[in-house]
Amino acid sequence: MGVKILADSACDLPLPFYEQNQVALIPLKVYIDGHEYQDLQTIQPSEVYESIRSGDFPKTSQASPALFKELFTNLAINGEQGIYIAFSSELSGTYQTAVMIMEQVKEEHPNLDLTIIDTKCASLGQGLIVMEAARLANEGATKEEILEDVLFRCQHMEHLFTVDDLDYLAKGGRVSKASAFLGGLLNIKPLLHVEEGKLVPIEKIRGRKKLLRRIIETIKERGEHLESQVIAISHADDEEAANEIKEMINQEFGPKEVYINAIGAAIGAHTGPATIAIFFLNKIRP
Repeated sequence: MGVKILADSACDLPLPFYEQNQVALIPLKVYIDGHEYQDLQTIQPSEVYESIRSGDFPKTSQASPALFKELFTNLAINGEQGIYIAFSSELSGTYQTAVMIMEQVKEEHPNLDLTIIDTKCASLGQGLIVMEAARLANEGATKEEILEDVLFRCQHMEHLFTVDDLDYLAKGGRVSKASAFLGGLLNIKPLLHVEEGKLVPIEKIRGRKKLLRRIIETIKERGEHLESQVIAISHADDEEAANEIKEMINQEFGPKEVYINAIGAAIGAHTGPATIAIFFLNKIRP
């Protein structure tokens, strides 16, 4: 019997991916106007951005403990091996909840063979790891082989992202309100990355053209063997910008593939519209 891959919706992969690759989806929750939605299942990112633009501030919460219990119990009953590739524990309580539920299920089903990985990643940084794990699982790789690849990618995944409006990060406590106000006045755009699972600003850049050039420079500085990689771009309702960056990446690096998908409702609720993020490895497995 093969290895079952589980992933939460924070990895920002499209719904058909889960169905086509037999990956178990664990949706995070989104709340708008007091209504609860399941990310990717009962709400689309466009609805979140419409809500934000109308002046609302959607809330999110971690995945359902009841769903974790159901999925983990089924793994044990079916005698399957499982790997849950989880959203960064620094950005959500989902990983900790999953670990707690796993220990509860093990009390009833000591045979449960499940490994939960705190990726310290988000969006398609996490998504690239899930994609490769699913490919390996579908090709019949062992659990140990898949885990080795997953852990390597977690350690070496780069996240670069920028937001269109600093106010959204200010609401989330990521930048000061004064910085957000100043950024809006001076057309300053932040360039951020993820360090040990946390969002960390790198620099602030004035003007869109300078920002795009700096993103390409940073990819060149940090990436390794980019021509042999799949580079991912996620966007919050700004496919035009994503395609513009894709063209720049293709011209500069000629990667194996540039994969684009929308930022999901759960992450988009915090970043706001027009966020752009790029993901790649800073080291290739020998």
